[in-house]
Amino acid sequence: MKQDINFAYLLFISFVAALGGFLFGYDTAVISGTISQVSTQFGLDALSSGWYVGCALIGSIAGVAVAGVMSDALGRKKAMLVAAVLFSASAIGCALCNSFNMLVVWRIVGGMGIGVASIICPLYISELAAAEYRGRMVSLYQLAVTIGFVGAYIVNYFLLEYAHSAMPDGSMWSKVFVAENWRGMLGMETIPAVLFFAILFLIPESPRWLMLNHRETAGRAILGRIYSNAATARAEAQHVLDSLKKEDDGRKGFDWSLLARPRMFQAVLIGVAIAILGQFMGVNAVLYYGPTIFEDAGLSGSDSLFYQIMIGAVNTLTTVVALLIIDKVGRKQLIYWGVSGMIISLLLIAGYFSFGASLGLPTVLLLIFFLFYIMCTAGSISAVVFVILSEMYPTRIRAVAMSIAGFALWVGTYLIGQLTPWLIENLSASGTFLLFAAMCVPYMLIMWRCVPETTGKSLEEIEKFWEEAPRGISATASDQTDSI
Repeated sequence: MKQDINFAYLLFISFVAALGGFLFGYDTAVISGTISQVSTQFGLDALSSGWYVGCALIGSIAGVAVAGVMSDALGRKKAMLVAAVLFSASAIGCALCNSFNMLVVWRIVGGMGIGVASIICPLYISELAAAEYRGRMVSLYQLAVTIGFVGAYIVNYFLLEYAHSAMPDGSMWSKVFVAENWRGMLGMETIPAVLFFAILFLIPESPRWLMLNHRETAGRAILGRIYSNAATARAEAQHVLDSLKKEDDGRKGFDWSLLARPRMFQAVLIGVAIAILGQFMGVNAVLYYGPTIFEDAGLSGSDSLFYQIMIGAVNTLTTVVALLIIDKVGRKQLIYWGVSGMIISLLLIAGYFSFGASLGLPTVLLLIFFLFYIMCTAGSISAVVFVILSEMYPTRIRAVAMSIAGFALWVGTYLIGQLTPWLIENLSASGTFLLFAAMCVPYMLIMWRCVPETTGKSLEEIEKFWEEAPRGISATASDQTDSI
C-alpha cells in the first residue's frame, strides 16, 4: 500500500500544520529573554514577574477548552486559521503595547493560540496521514515545537546583540528593536505567524471532518490526492464512511452524550491521565527551572545557561530520532524503554543531590544524568503523547476528547510550573526528583493496561478497540491489540 501514497503531498500537508508547533515553541520560549527587561521597565515585583511568565498558560488553558468544539463546528483548517490570527495579533500587540496590563492581555491572546494549535495541529495531521506514516507525520509537530524553542533563543540572542550595537534615535524601529528590544523579541513572532496563516490556504480540510459533516464528495476528492491509486482512495473513503455510520445513530454534529458511553468515557479518562501524569514526571520542571537547579548544585550562572542549551540540543536531536523510528518500533515500545530510562535517570539525579557533595562527585556527572533524562523523555512521552491523543479516539468525539485531554495537560503544565519551586524548597531537590520518578510508574501501567498499540493501524481500525473490547480494564490493552 505504501506505493499508493502520495508521500510528498502528505509531507507538505504535515509540514504546514506542524508550523503551529513551531509557533507554540517560539511563543513559550521567547519569554525567557524578556523577563529581566520587562520587570525593570514596568517595575515589577516577584509576584508580577511570575504573572507575566504564567499568564500565557492561562490563555493556553482557555484555548484548549474551546479548541475541540470550535474545530467540530468550523473545521480543522479554519480552527488553525484562528490560531494563526491569535499568534499574529499577540505578536503585534506585545510589540506595540503601552502598558503592562495590555502586555499581559496580548500574552494571554498568544497563549490561546498555543492552546488551539496544540490540539488541532496534531489532530489534523492524524486525520490526513496514512496509517504507515501517521506516527512520524504527527511527530513532526513535536519536532517543530523543539525547533521553535531553539528559534526563540537564537532570535533573542541576535536581537540583544543588535540592541547593544545600535544607537537609539527616537524612531518606532529604535524603540522596538533597540531601546526596548523585548518588544522586538516578542514581535518577531509575527513573521512565522503570518506565514502560517498564508500557507494554510494551500492545504485541504480534513477528509474525515468533511465526511462527518456529510460532505462525502469533497472528502473523497482529498483522499484521492493523498492516495495516488484510485482504488485505494475509494477503499479508504468507504472505510471511513462505514465507521461513521456505526457511530451516527442519527445524530447531527457533536453530541455530548457520546462521552457518557462507558467505553468512550473510559477512553477520555485514560487520555486525561496520560496528559496530566506526563507533566508530573519532571520534563517541564527541568526545561523551566534547569538553570536554577544547576545553580543550586554549585554552578555559576553562565555555566548553568550553557548546560541548559545542551539540554535543548539533546531534546531536539532525540525528537528527530524518535520521529524516524516511531512507526517501526511502535508507540508503546518507545514508552516502555523511554520511561524506564527516565526512572533510572531521575533516581540518579536524586542520588546526586543526596550524596554528590559528600562523595565529592563532579558536577559534570549531574549534567550527564540530566542529558540522559532528557534523551529518554524526548524519545518517549514527548514524542508519543500527541500521536496517541490524536489517534486513540473515534472520529465523532476525537476533537472534543482530545481537547479535554489537552486541557488536563495544560493544567498540569501550569501546576508543575507553580509547584516546582515549592517542591524543591519543601521536599529538597532530591525528594522532588524521587517524586517525579514515582509518577512514572502509574504512567507506565496505564499505557500497558489501557492503551492499545496503534502503530500501523488506520484510525477506523483503532476505533474497533473501543467498540469491541470488553468494559473495564481487566484485560490488558496488549491482549486486545491484535483484534484491531
